[in-house]
Amino acid sequence: PLALGLYTVNAVYGDTITMPCRLEVPDGLMFGKWKYEMPNGSPVFIAFRSSTKKNVQYDDVPDYKDRLSLSENYTLSIKNARISDEKRFVCMLVTEDDVSEEPTIVKVFKQPSQPEILHQADFLETEKLQMLGECVARDSYPEGNVTWYKNGRILQPVEGVVVINLQKIVNKSTGLFTMTSSLQYMPTKEDANAKFSCIVTYYGPSGQKTMQSEPVVFDVHYPTEKVTIQVLPRSSTIKEGDNITLKCSGNGNPPPQEFLFYIPGETEGIRSSDTYSMTDVRRNATGEYKCSLTDKSMMDSTTITVHYLDLQLTPSGEVTKQIGEALPVSCTISSSRNATVFWIKDNTRMQTSPSFSSLQYQDAGNYICATTLQEVEGLQKRKTLKLIVEGKPQIKMTKKTNTNKMSKTIVCHVEGFPKPAVQWTVTGSGSIINKAKETKYVNGKFSSKIVIAPEENVTLTCIAENQLERTVTSLNVSAISIPEYDEPEDRNDDNSEKVNDQAKLIVGIVVGLLLAALVAGVVYWLYVKKSK
Repeated sequence: PLALGLYTVNAVYGDTITMPCRLEVPDGLMFGKWKYEMPNGSPVFIAFRSSTKKNVQYDDVPDYKDRLSLSENYTLSIKNARISDEKRFVCMLVTEDDVSEEPTIVKVFKQPSQPEILHQADFLETEKLQMLGECVARDSYPEGNVTWYKNGRILQPVEGVVVINLQKIVNKSTGLFTMTSSLQYMPTKEDANAKFSCIVTYYGPSGQKTMQSEPVVFDVHYPTEKVTIQVLPRSSTIKEGDNITLKCSGNGNPPPQEFLFYIPGETEGIRSSDTYSMTDVRRNATGEYKCSLTDKSMMDSTTITVHYLDLQLTPSGEVTKQIGEALPVSCTISSSRNATVFWIKDNTRMQTSPSFSSLQYQDAGNYICATTLQEVEGLQKRKTLKLIVEGKPQIKMTKKTNTNKMSKTIVCHVEGFPKPAVQWTVTGSGSIINKAKETKYVNGKFSSKIVIAPEENVTLTCIAENQLERTVTSLNVSAISIPEYDEPEDRNDDNSEKVNDQAKLIVGIVVGLLLAALVAGVVYWLYVKKSK
């Protein structure tokens, strides 16, 4: 009201106040003066300037010592503006006949410091009204106002939920205000990530302004409402030998640190941290597992299935049998779900399972019965059978005259395991023949061959010997001048069948001719008899 209709100068705290004298300088001016008015209306002169001598004098006023400057046009400047400078100043121009006065009102403004939230709560608890913090904005003039916000929306007081208390304190030496607004708040679970801030509203030379604090997020504590149990590592299947960990968690904040774990077959819960580990699990670990809070108020459960796979091979290991013997072999599987079984012999997968009713040398080898559990990674078993088929040496000797008519080939066909050692001797002299050539030993069979050109009939002996027995067979061989084709080396079953068929044909023809002759003789005899 004091400033209504009067010229007003708005100044910023700490800056220089500049007040022009808004009077026209009259003729015959003697001097100009500035004064301000006390609250009771009494004047206090502060500056004087003579128009003739051009000298300036400043009155001894402590509040304005070394702060004043009066220009030639009687403009008054006051350095380092203070709140106490908010006064009514008057410019006076004096002549011999008259005194002119023009008042100026000074208003001083001070922007507050940026508001900050102090004495912040370490955490907030749901369902509990507690002090969240204090928003403080310092050194403002005139006094400002403080407003609280949550996630950008203003917080209005609500009894028992939002309680706001604003205090404004003035510094008696400076005249500046400090605004402190405390906020008591009852949070909910949804306030876990809420951003709280405060805004101070103040006045400056150009009007109303605002300034915001840095947002603050509080740790909101709330009780656990749900318990969850899970199995680690997160695999779709668990097999015998695995290590697993049960992890129990609660959705409260802070989360529970201890739980009770219930293991199949155990009546009482096992108190542990949020994890319970089991190593090298077996199939008997299959079952329902539970966990709860230590007060047993909440519980969750999960079912664990430990997959297993057993394989039994009979017989297994190294087995030695005699040729011609039977050997029953069985590979049985016991598993938690369908398993695939396959056989491997000497690194080659077999089409069918082995069955030995009469063992042959070619049946010998390394057998593997292997199985895998479908959809369970890494669960596989295998067992081996090393089958050894032994047999005493068996010998068959053959001979033939070579096509050049100059030599004969004598072959000793040998079967047996372990591989027999073969020696050749000539009967009579008993000398050992060392020029024999052997074929490759395959499936317990091989041949030893010699080529000779005897000038007279000889008897050759083939001796085959292994760890089981010594077998001796002899063969008479005619002199080179006498060809021999009765026992060809490479005779096979097809050739034998052809020879047999030819023999049968010849016999049939001979028998047919004899029958024809007999019939003809009988007819002739009857004819002669009838004629007589």
